[in-house]
Amino acid sequence: MICNCSLLLAFTIMKQKNVVILGGGESGVGAARLAVEKGYNVLLSEKNKLSDENRYELEQHKIFYEEGQHTESIVLGADLIIKSPGIPETAPIMEAIRLEHIDVVSEIEFASRFVTGKIIAITGTNGKTTTALLTYHLLKNAGLSVCLVGNIGKSFAREAIEDEYDYYVIEVSSFQLDDIDEFRPHVAVLLNITPDHLDRYNYQIENYVNSKFKINENQSNKDFFIYNEEDIESLKYIRFHRLAGRMLPINISKQKEYLSLQNKLRISATPAQMLDIPISDLPLQGAHNLLNIAAAGMIAQIIRLSDKQIIKGLKSFKNAPHRLEKIKTIKGITFINDSKATNVDAVSYALESFDRSLIWIVGGVDKGNEYEIIEGSVKKNVRVIVCLGKDNKKLTTFFKGKVSEIRETNSMKKAIEIAFSLAENEDIVLLSPACASFDLFKNYEDRGDQFRRYVQELALNLKEKQEPENM
Repeated sequence: MICNCSLLLAFTIMKQKNVVILGGGESGVGAARLAVEKGYNVLLSEKNKLSDENRYELEQHKIFYEEGQHTESIVLGADLIIKSPGIPETAPIMEAIRLEHIDVVSEIEFASRFVTGKIIAITGTNGKTTTALLTYHLLKNAGLSVCLVGNIGKSFAREAIEDEYDYYVIEVSSFQLDDIDEFRPHVAVLLNITPDHLDRYNYQIENYVNSKFKINENQSNKDFFIYNEEDIESLKYIRFHRLAGRMLPINISKQKEYLSLQNKLRISATPAQMLDIPISDLPLQGAHNLLNIAAAGMIAQIIRLSDKQIIKGLKSFKNAPHRLEKIKTIKGITFINDSKATNVDAVSYALESFDRSLIWIVGGVDKGNEYEIIEGSVKKNVRVIVCLGKDNKKLTTFFKGKVSEIRETNSMKKAIEIAFSLAENEDIVLLSPACASFDLFKNYEDRGDQFRRYVQELALNLKEKQEPENM
């Protein structure tokens, strides 16, 4: 369906610069809104059906759009294309665009051209959402003018319309970084790089690494680059490339050692500012979260928050759902929702975060997982595996004989029932899938929400059974 056919014809002949937005999700609609505000002639093109909410917003702001198709003759008439991060280069429309040598940028690149506030950009295979949330909370709690955009919340472009913030904390993915040109964060954070989304990168880890490091390519000596100096892929890249910005490494092994000796985490972005945080004040559990906390704390120090402001912010922080989220303890069995763990590296953190026996719910759409990475952790910590997916063969084949029992199901409710029936006193039932969710669920949030709902339903049913009938 095409909206406003006569106006679409006008789009192809008007003299001002033509911009086509490919993709009608939050980032696409935000980019369309910003482009119109800046005087461009705009068309949004969505291959699938637009949501009712996004269609209404486009019509309210008199933005041309089409849905259910990409009309190639119109798209190729653009002077600039702003591409949704979800559209791969192998899509037919992108192949046609590349042949025409039309400029293509991401939404974060386009938005960055219209803001005066400082950009804090955070990426990494794992931990970027938690680190972005924590950074935003620290700055907001200290009274600074800051917003949170990117993969979390509103699109960067939508917030750039008014440009009313001093700081923009942006969670950025490799897909968003692929199409940057001048995007320049004042503070860039690269937490880690492990194999993920390799289907988008010709199954070459080097291509994925190059994409992640684009976060640094436009920085100057006035900017800061925080990185994990123990991350193998990052170290390989740094060894052979000259990086920009003032480089600030984080060494988690040293942090763990200091934590075990002093019961404190040390944060230091500069030699002049060293903050020792008691373990009791840390807002997140698990060794992997030391990296997230340290990175957010260093950002806060760069922005010149005081030690008192940082500690106060840490104490009041609560993480987003689906990230090692405790749901409920039923008859001594604790249920943990880690649905956001969609790759093996994220699961490795979860498996090492508990000192009790685990019943591990795992499975979904495999993204080229290499389970050897977590084989040792599974043997050490997992007693039972419950495979949740339409195709569990890779999981069952690899882990056969490495745990006491493996069960299969394609129902979240059944997975929880199986886990509870096999649980022993003080076991932990951990949903940490290592896979994408699209075989059985809308997304990882839907998967985690179903886990929460059925755990609560289980608790309610058990309570009702225990209560005596009214006489």
